[in-house]
Amino acid sequence: MELDFSFFAESVLLGVGLAMDAFSVSMANGLNEPKMKAWKMLGISGSFAFFQALMPMTGWVIVHTAVETFDIIEGIIPWVSLILLSIIGGKMVYEGIKGGDGDAEKLGLGLAALLAQDIATSIDALSVGFTIADYDVAMALIASLIIAAVTFAICTAGHVIGRKFGTRLSGKASVFGGVILILIGLEICISGILG
Repeated sequence: MELDFSFFAESVLLGVGLAMDAFSVSMANGLNEPKMKAWKMLGISGSFAFFQALMPMTGWVIVHTAVETFDIIEGIIPWVSLILLSIIGGKMVYEGIKGGDGDAEKLGLGLAALLAQDIATSIDALSVGFTIADYDVAMALIASLIIAAVTFAICTAGHVIGRKFGTRLSGKASVFGGVILILIGLEICISGILG
């Protein structure tokens, strides 16, 4: 395989496909924290991008070292995403109901929740390592970096959109964002189980 237009187009399309869950979660984060600072938005988008690049590379390494391991892990990936996003979403719903109107600033995204979101939204990207298994190390790394760049841009847009609507939705934003996370978790789980 060569570094040609087809390679870059495939990598961008993979990035767009993989970033959709992270985009939705970014919108939910913006809804949850409508006064989120730009540096925090960019940091969260960077975190999603990092994990979206890490997972395909991890999958590539697994393909080239221990394929049997992935067969065991593959069955639990949808469930891990569902559990993580349901916990985070449930917490957001609970805090949104408990906090009432005007408490959006108290509902900010913590480091533990961000890490859980990173894993939940990028764990499906692990299987991309199989689709890029015929790439050499440099090409796999370039593809992963393209996926990261696309994810960063898409997640930043998601934060901006969520933040804009979060300001308008006031106290209901956290509940709405939490429900979105739970629905994303269900979608990932159902898609993973049905293949």
